[in-house]
Amino acid sequence: MGFRSEEMCLAQLFLQSGSAYDCISELGEMGLVEFRDLNPSVSAFQRRFVSEIKRCEEMERILGYLLREIKKENIAVPEAEDLPAAPAPKNVLEIMEQLQRLEVELSEVAKNKEKLERNLLELTEYTHMLRITRTFMHSRSRHEALGPQYEEFPTLDTESVTGCTSMQRLGAKLGFISGLIQRVKVEAFERMLWRVCKGYTILSYAEVDESLADLDTGEINKSVVFLISFWGEQIGQKVQKICDCYHCHLYPHPENDEERADIMDSLRTRIQDLQNVLHRTEDYLKQVLHKASESAHSWVLQVKKMKAIYHILNLCSFDVTNKCLIAEVWCPVSDLTNLRRALEEGSRKGDATVPSFVNRIPSNDTPPTLLRSNKFTSGFQSIVEAYGVGDYREASPAPYTLITFPFLFAVMFGDLGHGVVMTLCSLWMVLTEKDHTRRRPGNEIWRTFFDGRYIMLMMGLFSIYTGLIYNDCFSKSLNIFGSSWSVNAMFTEQQWSNETLQTNALLTLDPNISAVFSGPYPLGIDPIWNMAVNRLAFLNSYKMKMSVIIGVIHMSFGVVLSVINYIHFRQKFKIYLLFLPELLFLLCLFGYLVFMIFYKWLAFSARDSRLAPSILIHFINMFLMQGNDSTPLYPGQMGVQMFLMVVALLSVPVMLLGKPLYLYWLHHGGKSLRVHRGYERVRRVSEEDLSTSIVHDEEEGLSDSGGPQEFDFGDVFLHQAIHTIEFCLGCISNTASYLRLWALSLAHAQLSEVLWAMVMRLGLRMTSKLGVLLLVPVFGVFAVLTVSILLVMEGLSAFLHALRLHWVEFQNKFYSGTGVKFCPFDFSLLPCVFEQDGLL
Repeated sequence: MGFRSEEMCLAQLFLQSGSAYDCISELGEMGLVEFRDLNPSVSAFQRRFVSEIKRCEEMERILGYLLREIKKENIAVPEAEDLPAAPAPKNVLEIMEQLQRLEVELSEVAKNKEKLERNLLELTEYTHMLRITRTFMHSRSRHEALGPQYEEFPTLDTESVTGCTSMQRLGAKLGFISGLIQRVKVEAFERMLWRVCKGYTILSYAEVDESLADLDTGEINKSVVFLISFWGEQIGQKVQKICDCYHCHLYPHPENDEERADIMDSLRTRIQDLQNVLHRTEDYLKQVLHKASESAHSWVLQVKKMKAIYHILNLCSFDVTNKCLIAEVWCPVSDLTNLRRALEEGSRKGDATVPSFVNRIPSNDTPPTLLRSNKFTSGFQSIVEAYGVGDYREASPAPYTLITFPFLFAVMFGDLGHGVVMTLCSLWMVLTEKDHTRRRPGNEIWRTFFDGRYIMLMMGLFSIYTGLIYNDCFSKSLNIFGSSWSVNAMFTEQQWSNETLQTNALLTLDPNISAVFSGPYPLGIDPIWNMAVNRLAFLNSYKMKMSVIIGVIHMSFGVVLSVINYIHFRQKFKIYLLFLPELLFLLCLFGYLVFMIFYKWLAFSARDSRLAPSILIHFINMFLMQGNDSTPLYPGQMGVQMFLMVVALLSVPVMLLGKPLYLYWLHHGGKSLRVHRGYERVRRVSEEDLSTSIVHDEEEGLSDSGGPQEFDFGDVFLHQAIHTIEFCLGCISNTASYLRLWALSLAHAQLSEVLWAMVMRLGLRMTSKLGVLLLVPVFGVFAVLTVSILLVMEGLSAFLHALRLHWVEFQNKFYSGTGVKFCPFDFSLLPCVFEQDGLL
């Protein structure tokens, strides 16, 4: 990853018709160029290679059907060891025919399997119906049946002489309808039978022991076998229609027990035969799918590449002879040699008589931005590009973000123990990254953490460093070098006695007494402050001043980086009219505040610390132009502050009017200078610098030929006024914004201390024999809360605040982020619809 984006150039590719496909294929494998659309006015359905794209979409449809069948059978699709290249055009029809034959074969086998399963289910239902209805017919009374008998026939008196009922004398015959219905529909089915048939039916039903699949939907449901007895054909027709409305599965009812036994024997034989045939069909289907799964991944990649190649060919235009395709591409200048080599290889594979070649052409269009990165820097580059893609050849904040982002995070997350845990977790992901990359887990949250493993590693390492500076490890201090404060000196100098210890709950060590304080602690904060009552007040003052110092240095660094862009784009007037006023305004006010902080630390010792004035009061008096009543921090302070305020105030009109007036003079009073300047620029700079100069000439109101363009002074002045107001007010608000470093650092330390006091300390205070055993669950609770609250929640909060400081307070000082990202034609970057659907 460099400090600037790659130098780009616009090039024309002249591709022979016979080898264009192979040349584009080679470019897709290498990922060197970004193609431009030379047919913007032509719709997608009117382009030359529409039929080839439709053929690829048809193959994608077949592959989707194939992968769904493979997934349905729980067959794994192995990845190809060597990624296949795009198939040659002459082999496309062969792949298409192979896929179509496979689709026809699979569809026929699947239909046969479905038909066999349907027949088997029907026979199984018929068997259950015959078995259960036999109990209905052989029951001695209706109440002895397994299912309730909902209704009875109306009164049918039997004549004593003939022994016939009134329905028999009318010629009505007793009929039966039997079948199966879903359990949830039984109550409504009973109610409908009663209302429609007026009681001329008898319904008996019983639930089937096992769950059966529905013939139409395939869902597993509980079913009920029913038997309806009725008199007369008209009643039978009504019952038939009601059964159809409720989607009942009807089966013929045998007239006697002998017929029932014959049918059941026949059904057993047929079911056994169907199961054998179905088993063989399933085995054959699995064999076909296993064989297809071995090539499925290769087919998917080949079709994806082939479709992408034809999409690119649709972006090209044909010459007048239709023998050559012309394409325009953006390409890094450093990759032009590889581009020519790829075209030569494509021409060789396509057996072209005339080789394809590349021609670099000048352009006034703004090139896309390409910043090369690796697996370590890609995460930090993503943080920068989330704010905005940099302009072409603009200085990138990413190299500095490698250090400043994890450092600012660690200032808010400073804890040695938490930093070690974060470092170990990220280090494990780094060491096992090959395995995780190969598995490609589908959990989005896990992928987010895994993609940012190097960011987490840097944040963990910096947190270890700041934890050592804060001397904080799970809210406890480490006494590595021994405290620089001594209690013995207070007794030897007769300041304390045993009576003093007994009568005072709190005691103060006096550093003015010799040997009480021997000097600063070698690394970080002295561990004795962890025992002090005024520890929080001390850390408040320390971390607040530290946050202001870091913030001013960070913002000043961002302003200084703007000079790199001004020099590169040959905008030297901005150095004098923008950079210097901005830097003076920032340093004269807030740089002076940092100076007062360091001066107070160095000028006042423990003896005269009570006489030290308040920096905040002096800083406020500086803006109010007063301060005679307060004690000065150093001799001549009032004069220095007046001078700095005057310089800061004078830099504001320079920022506001300098650039608009200079551009106005350049367009109306500096014509001869402009022409000479344009001539020298064309003569002396390279082609790349010329393209960047043209872009920024347009900002200044100059055309690429040195001629004047329309210049609107009001528009330029308005933009500069907005920038000036934003910068001046932003210096105040941004400096205050860095106080979040102090606030989150204290919050993290206090949460860590509360968690230790409320959980771990309770377990350590247990003195019974069970105390050792109780330490295990107590430590488990402490570990879970530490990871979930302090590492995850607090870590995410510190990450977001560090992100905000970089985007708003740092990057807006020099980074515009309004460019267009370079998107090369690369097969490895193309999305796969089957992976998105979870089929691969």
